[in-house]
Amino acid sequence: MKANAVAKRPKPPLSKRLKRDWHKNKWKYIMLLPVLIYLLLFCYKPMYGLVIAFKDYKITRGIEGSNWSNPWYKWFLNFFTDPYFGRLLKNTFLISGLTILFGFPAPIILALMINEVRNSAFKRTVQTITYMPYFISMVVLCGLLKTFCMQDGMFSQIVEMFGGRGQNFLANPKYFRTIYVLSDIWSGIGWNSIIYLAALSSIDQEQYEAARVDGANRFQQMLHITLPGLVPTIMILFILRMGNILNVGYEKILLLYNSATYATADVISTYTYRLSFGGSGNPMYSKSTAIGLFNTIINVCFLMLTNLISKKATDAGLF
Repeated sequence: MKANAVAKRPKPPLSKRLKRDWHKNKWKYIMLLPVLIYLLLFCYKPMYGLVIAFKDYKITRGIEGSNWSNPWYKWFLNFFTDPYFGRLLKNTFLISGLTILFGFPAPIILALMINEVRNSAFKRTVQTITYMPYFISMVVLCGLLKTFCMQDGMFSQIVEMFGGRGQNFLANPKYFRTIYVLSDIWSGIGWNSIIYLAALSSIDQEQYEAARVDGANRFQQMLHITLPGLVPTIMILFILRMGNILNVGYEKILLLYNSATYATADVISTYTYRLSFGGSGNPMYSKSTAIGLFNTIINVCFLMLTNLISKKATDAGLF
C-alpha cells in the first residue's frame, strides 16, 4: 500500500518545478542568455523583413509605408516568368550537384586514407598541408585562380607543354564549373575531413582486433567496421548539405565570373545580388526577397525529404 501511495503521488506544480530547475541550473541559463539574445536579434527579428516579398517595397517609404503587392504573389510570378529563370535554376542545381557529387565524398576518402597511415609524423604533415588552403582568403584564392587561368598563366603553360593551346580558361563558359568545383574541393577537403577523423577516433578498437583475429585484411576492416561507424556522421552532414542545395556561395562566383560566362556561371544568389546591388539605379528589393524566400522553401523541402529517406535507409537523421 505504501509503495502504491508513493507511485501515485502527484507531481509538484509546474511553477515549483521551474523554480527548482532554475536554482539547480541557474548559471547554465545565464551562460545561454547571450546566445539566445544573439539568435533573437540577428536570426529571428530579421525574418520580419520577409514581408517585403509581398509588398512593392520602396526604400524611402520603409516596410510599413510600402504598398502591398497586387496580387500578393506578384514578385514570385515575376521571377518564375523571368527569361533567366531556367538558366539560373539549371546552373544552381548543376554547380551545387557537382559540388556534392565530387566534393562531399572527397573529405571522407581523405579521412579514411589518413586513418590508415601508421606513421604519426607523416600523418600530421599531411593533415597540416591539407588544412592550409582553407585559411586562404576567398579574395586571395580567386585572385590566384584568375592569374593561373590567364592566357599566359600557369594552366595554359601546362597545356602548351603537352601540345595543347593556351587560353583564358575563366573566359570560356565550358570550363567555369570544373574550375569552381575543383578549387572548392582543394580549399575545403582538409578542413572538412576533421569531423570524419573525430568520428573515426570514436570507433571501438576492439572491433578491429576481433576482425584481425578472424583474418580480415585492412580493406575488409575498413569496409565492415570503419565505414559503418562513419555512416551516422556522413548522413547527418549529407542532410545538412542537401538543406543548402540552392545556397551556392555567391562570393566566389562573383569574384570569378564575367559576362562571357553567365551562361554557365550565373546562379540564383548572384542574380539576386545584381538585382539589389548591381548598380542599375533601380534596386528590386521585393523581387530579391521573394527569390530568397523561394530558395528557403526549396531548401527546407530537400532537407525534409533527405532526412526522411535517411531515417528509413540508415536509421540516422536530424529529427
